Amino acid sequence: MHGGTNPGAPKGNQHNFKHGRYSAEAIEMRRYAAMMRRELKALNEA
Repeated sequence: MHGGTNPGAPKGNQHNFKHGRYSAEAIEMRRYAAMMRRELKALNEA
Protein backbone atom coordinates (compact mmCIF):
# COMPACT_ATOMS: atom_id res chain seq x y z
CA MET A 1 0.00 0.00 0.00
CA HIS A 2 1.26 3.45 -0.84
CA GLY A 3 1.24 6.12 1.82
CA GLY A 4 -0.45 4.10 4.57
CA THR A 5 0.70 4.66 8.13
CA ASN A 6 4.33 5.24 7.22
CA PRO A 7 5.55 8.19 9.34
CA GLY A 8 8.08 9.22 6.68
CA ALA A 9 11.80 9.71 7.04
CA PRO A 10 13.41 9.50 10.47
CA LYS A 11 14.18 12.70 12.40
CA GLY A 12 17.49 14.17 11.38
CA ASN A 13 17.47 12.54 7.94
CA GLN A 14 19.75 14.60 5.68
CA HIS A 15 19.40 12.59 2.47
CA ASN A 16 17.07 15.01 0.71
CA PHE A 17 17.94 18.22 2.57
CA LYS A 18 18.56 20.77 -0.17
CA HIS A 19 17.29 24.21 0.77
CA GLY A 20 16.17 24.13 4.41
CA ARG A 21 12.58 25.18 3.75
CA TYR A 22 11.27 22.48 6.05
CA SER A 23 13.89 22.75 8.77
CA ALA A 24 12.58 23.37 12.28
CA GLU A 25 14.05 26.87 12.25
CA ALA A 26 12.40 27.80 8.94
CA ILE A 27 9.02 26.46 10.07
CA GLU A 28 9.24 28.41 13.33
CA MET A 29 10.20 31.59 11.46
CA ARG A 30 7.18 31.23 9.14
CA ARG A 31 4.89 30.69 12.13
CA TYR A 32 6.31 33.79 13.82
CA ALA A 33 5.88 35.86 10.64
CA ALA A 34 2.26 34.70 10.29
CA MET A 35 1.55 35.62 13.91
CA MET A 36 3.07 39.08 13.38
CA ARG A 37 0.96 39.59 10.23
CA ARG A 38 -2.19 38.70 12.18
CA GLU A 39 -1.29 41.10 14.98
CA LEU A 40 -0.50 43.94 12.55
CA LYS A 41 -3.75 43.33 10.69
CA ALA A 42 -5.71 43.47 13.95
CA LEU A 43 -3.95 46.71 14.97
CA ASN A 44 -4.62 48.20 11.54
CA GLU A 45 -8.32 47.37 11.76
CA ALA A 46 -8.67 48.83 15.28
